[in-house]
Amino acid sequence: MGMKINKELPSPLELKKEYPLSEKLLRLKQARDEEIKKVFTGESDKFIVLIGPCSADNEDAVCEYVNRLSRLNEKVSNRLVLIPRIYTNKPRTTGEGYKGMLHQPDPDKAPDLYAGILAIRRMHLRAMEESGLTAADEMLYPENRSYLDDILSYEAIGARSVENQQHRLTASGMDIPVGMKNPTSGDFSVMLNSVVAAQKGHRFIYRGTDVTTDGNELAHVILRGGVDKYGTCIPNYHYEDLTRLQEMYAAKSLKNPAVIVDANHSNSNKKYKEQLRIVSEVMHSRKRNSDLHTLIKGVMIESYLIEGRQNICDDMVYGMSITDPCIGWEDTERIVYKMAEEC
Repeated sequence: MGMKINKELPSPLELKKEYPLSEKLLRLKQARDEEIKKVFTGESDKFIVLIGPCSADNEDAVCEYVNRLSRLNEKVSNRLVLIPRIYTNKPRTTGEGYKGMLHQPDPDKAPDLYAGILAIRRMHLRAMEESGLTAADEMLYPENRSYLDDILSYEAIGARSVENQQHRLTASGMDIPVGMKNPTSGDFSVMLNSVVAAQKGHRFIYRGTDVTTDGNELAHVILRGGVDKYGTCIPNYHYEDLTRLQEMYAAKSLKNPAVIVDANHSNSNKKYKEQLRIVSEVMHSRKRNSDLHTLIKGVMIESYLIEGRQNICDDMVYGMSITDPCIGWEDTERIVYKMAEEC
């Protein structure tokens, strides 16, 4: 056979019993979920900032980053809601490269999925306990989210997954905001169809059981730019893109229309410093048009302790990305304060 079993993994219930949420963290999660939900339903005019490393590659560095973010959040919490990106599994276009802590809790060692699921749950719990913030992750593998579904306050479905039926149906059973990215082609209709599917209830197979979902009224879109047939990046954060999206949203009659603008990826052509300019342009568009002010609920930014990126090696720089390049902490503080002033 072309596939072999390496190890039986614990069920999500078993893992949650081994690493449970304390009463304190349960209350924290409920409060954060309510605060974030109110932004997406329009009850709150705060602005969402999903911000953090491209991939969580080192528990100590990630927790230091999130703790800094917590102190920053205290200063801007009247205007912004900061949600740390703690992304524990990474899609790889060709299947090559670092796939995240779920696969490799130690980036320079062989994959170990059992150690990975333990490591990512411990890291998320530690970050919550130390910072008082709940985080976002990407739902790369729908069945794996059950290991973290009691911890996360936001999930994103990536450009390569957004057309997948299992991702859409799983999103329909979530009770937190889920962002559906436009596909790599940049097609808005595919992205919006995913939101339609996620906002409806479904019956399907999940983790070997027959389940029924109620639909997720907090499902929304994320603009991350696209790539044409020649491999050229086509950004979609400009004013005309946002107004076009608004018109397409209205035609679908979806609940809680909302968009998060991803300032990196194909919007920046992975020129990480461009994120600063892109965020400023998005804030200007939001300020210029009252309808866009209502539609644009936040931005997504890739940021870490040290700017840039590095390859996996023996003497890696602590707090620098090993996947896509990120802005550093000084730029992070600068752009967060600027957003708080402009909201």
